[in-house]
Amino acid sequence: MTPDDIPLLHELSVAVGWMHRAEDWGTALRLGSGIFLTDEIGRPFGSAMWFPVADDLAMLGMVITTPRLQERGAARWMMDQILSQTGSRDLGLNATRAAFRLYLSLGFKPGLTVWQHQGIVTDSPAPDPQVRPMRPEDRDAVHALDSRAYTAHRRQALDLLLDQSTGTVIEEAGLITGYALCRRFGRGRVVGPIVAGSARDAAAVTGPHLAANRGQFLRIDTRETGGDLVDLLNACGLQAHDTVTTMALGNPRPVDPDAHVFGLANQAIG
Repeated sequence: MTPDDIPLLHELSVAVGWMHRAEDWGTALRLGSGIFLTDEIGRPFGSAMWFPVADDLAMLGMVITTPRLQERGAARWMMDQILSQTGSRDLGLNATRAAFRLYLSLGFKPGLTVWQHQGIVTDSPAPDPQVRPMRPEDRDAVHALDSRAYTAHRRQALDLLLDQSTGTVIEEAGLITGYALCRRFGRGRVVGPIVAGSARDAAAVTGPHLAANRGQFLRIDTRETGGDLVDLLNACGLQAHDTVTTMALGNPRPVDPDAHVFGLANQAIG
């Protein structure tokens, strides 16, 4: 898979109903590598990628196969090729319903459901006095907080997302305890990652992005099924549209009770 393949990769994702722009494929290729299948006359038929998030963790994503190839076992073949490249890392992915059984057969264990909230923003909350715009000097603190919540230091990915996004942080006694990023993606914009110590703080750092995009299309992927953040999304017109299942292969990752990923950067890297 190379940047020259992006037009056909975009054609492939459009064909299966994904909202990725060509620019979103470009971002994926800056963060990971993959394989791309075409037929003898160059028509796109399949893709799969892996993202070396850290030395001990990789994410798998951007897995697409046409129905014709699914029937011939192409998805399993592509996953075998990708898994041969990931080494001894722990692995994670977010599985569509169509691919769920395949990942089970490869030994992945199912975890929480990811809810894809999206729609036109119809309302926005009152601003929280503890939330302010992110500043360049916040970057190190944001990296440290994200590493605790994500269970790995995704330095390259987070730096790229920070460069592409506007951000908000929640600051308490001089410490950054939550952040949210918003960038262009698909049909409009996406808010993510959203990292905080509580659902209340997650909603607070998300609020300004809802306000800034009122009347526009916005998407947020979250594993939360209720609480302040989900209540806010529903109240502002972002209803749950679809789901995927988080799955993992390898050692259990550590949990920090004071730092939690409330919103995914995207389904490919979590």
